[in-house]
Amino acid sequence: MNVRNDKARAAVLRALSEFDGPAGAARIAARLPGMGVQLQPRTIRLYLAELDHDGLTTLSSRRKGRVLTERGRAELEHSDVIAKVGFVQGRIDTLGYRMAFNSETGKGTVIANFALVPSRDLSQIFAEIKPVFARNLSMGNRLCLIRANEKLSGRTIPGGYAALGTLCSVTVNGALMSEGIPATSRYGGLIEMRQGRPVRFVELMEYSGVTVDPLETFIRAGMTDVRGAAGKETGVITASFREIPSVALDDARRVFDRLQRSGMGGILMIGRPGQPLLDIPVAEGRTGFIVVGGLNPLAAVVEAGISCELKSLSGLEEFSLFSTFDETFRRYMDALR
Repeated sequence: MNVRNDKARAAVLRALSEFDGPAGAARIAARLPGMGVQLQPRTIRLYLAELDHDGLTTLSSRRKGRVLTERGRAELEHSDVIAKVGFVQGRIDTLGYRMAFNSETGKGTVIANFALVPSRDLSQIFAEIKPVFARNLSMGNRLCLIRANEKLSGRTIPGGYAALGTLCSVTVNGALMSEGIPATSRYGGLIEMRQGRPVRFVELMEYSGVTVDPLETFIRAGMTDVRGAAGKETGVITASFREIPSVALDDARRVFDRLQRSGMGGILMIGRPGQPLLDIPVAEGRTGFIVVGGLNPLAAVVEAGISCELKSLSGLEEFSLFSTFDETFRRYMDALR
């Protein structure tokens, strides 16, 4: 095995995954130094030819560059774990920077999570996630439903399945960044809820150095009780702990208010400058805040034992793709009639 070549090959795949559309060798070459890889465009073209041959990439129908195939995405998911250390933090920063949402007009792109679910289970799924939205345990009140044979992020949803999308809480980072407010995602965790109020973190995982979204890891491990939190108001939900400079706190509150009016509420708690929040310390000059996990509705689906293929931090999508839960459910019921 040629380790150097494997690292370069994985980096080319990862770079392609970070572009919204097709990309050529020159654009890929500009992205690679941030991954610790230096390649000339002509060398990248050789790698792309090899990746095409292996079925991991393909020439876009618009002939403006390559895109990943489904097999290529799977290869990237299972690539060398050492090469992926810090991948989640890097993806958070990349998507937050590239997000283009105007919190005043409610238009632009947002960061999404998606789950592939059996179409036959949609009625039960809506019944499971309805109380999660009703208790404000989701990232706002927005949801989208993509049917079989329709496309999402360039992928066609297979027959017999549907894609259910929620807003990712990293959308908050992007909204803050667009206002010049740097937000640091420190921990993904599980919060115990009692009588509908957050009590304490019961699990924490640092975003720096992880290869998979911590919230997705907790859900897959069966460590959540979102259904309990939504039904009996006592349970365990996913949430993220973030920090901002204290000098930007007033401006951040205004951004949070605009997001709330756009249907993207999700701020669970805001701390005091320099003070711990739910026993999580922050540095002098910093303020902590907690955002509910955008995956919470999907966690309820997993808890119900319904087959659900999660994909957190899926990518950027137009906000117009998402409707309120009630609107999405109504359209689903109308389609059944």
